[in-house]
Parts: sequence; C-alpha cells; structure tokens
Amino acid sequence: MFVDVPHRKHLHPRWVTPVLVVACVACFLWLMLAPLPARYAVLGSWGTVPAHLFEHGQILQRGLWLRPFTSLFIHADWMHLVGNMLFLVIFGLPAERALGSGRFLFLFLVGGAFANLVGAWTLASQLRPIIGCSGAVSATLGAYLALFPRAKLGLVLPLGLYFEFIRVPAALLIGMWALLQLLFTWAGPGFGAVVWWAHLGGFGFGVVFALVSRGAVARRFRRSY
Repeated sequence: MFVDVPHRKHLHPRWVTPVLVVACVACFLWLMLAPLPARYAVLGSWGTVPAHLFEHGQILQRGLWLRPFTSLFIHADWMHLVGNMLFLVIFGLPAERALGSGRFLFLFLVGGAFANLVGAWTLASQLRPIIGCSGAVSATLGAYLALFPRAKLGLVLPLGLYFEFIRVPAALLIGMWALLQLLFTWAGPGFGAVVWWAHLGGFGFGVVFALVSRGAVARRFRRSY
C-alpha cells in the first residue's frame, strides 16, 4: 500500500473529506441493515441506471438528474467501500487543503456525477445501476496530480518477513493507475464489474478542475502566510 508523505504544514482545516467518509459509511451500514428487497429498491431508485438516464431525454425528468449524485454514496460491499475511502483519505485531505473545502466538495460531487454520466453514456443500454464514489475518487486523484506534480508517496513494500518504506513520485504511481484504467476499458465493464470509463472521466475532470483552480489556490496560500 502507499501513504501520503506531507511536505508542508497543514494550513487550513479540512472537514469535507471526513464528512464524506462518514456519509458513505453511514449509507453503507444503513443499506446492509435494510431487508434485501428494500436494498435492491434503493439501488434501482438512487443508483445511476444508464438505460433510464438516456431514454428519450428523461435525464431532466422524474428527478433522474439527481441519480449521478446520490449513487456516489452507495457501495456494493465492504471491499468496494474500504478501497474508495482509503484513496479518498490519502488524496482527498491534501487536495482539500489546497483547494479549500468548498471547491473540494464541488470537485467530489460534480466530478463524481460527471464520471457517472461518462460511464452511463458508454453503457447506455444497461439496466444495472452504477454505484459508488470511484469516479469522485478518480477526480480527486486527477486534482492531486495537477496540484502536487512533484509530490512523493510513501510506498510500503513487503520483503519476506520485513517491510521496506520507500518514497516514490506520486506522478509515477498515479500515471500507472491511469494507464491501467485505460487498458481495462478494452476488457469492458465485465472485468471486475467496474465501469472503467467512469474512472477515466473523473480523473480527467479532476485534472482540468485543479488546473483551472490554480490561481485561486495560489491566492489561498499567499493569504495564509
């Protein structure tokens, strides 16, 4: 696994990332405690169902435009949830510190919804709902890369009975991750039941959003000193 290696003092309070983690965990526990029929009803009603979203322009009808947002807080199982929350904490906290809580919340919600729309567009005939905040986390990864292109991550390598901690450029690890997402798109959504195009859409959104926000980020840090 890898962890963030901070390179400067924390200058701004960060509350959006913890709130998002709590919200995702709370939604997951609520769903797990619900009866199975109710759980499936929530997945169908609040997940992003591609076939419903683009059928006869209905995205603006019956509240369907909300689904790409609400589906961000629904996860299929513990592995799905824990993986997303781990990446959200590692990359979300420094991204929120740089962007500010308001911009980071916009990045998560709008970037995640955009990622879900990209995924739904590539699977326009599918009735299986797209759920989870993987697209939003991918947007966070893209923003982190654009904001901290020279940052390093601590990589923990298991070497037999011992663990070795090394520092690796974040751009290298995130670049490898992005390349894997691109390669997996060729295998299709059936490879691990993951909507890989949603990851790429979110990642691209995060990069562009962070680049556009760099002026505001610079002003925030100047006011902090």
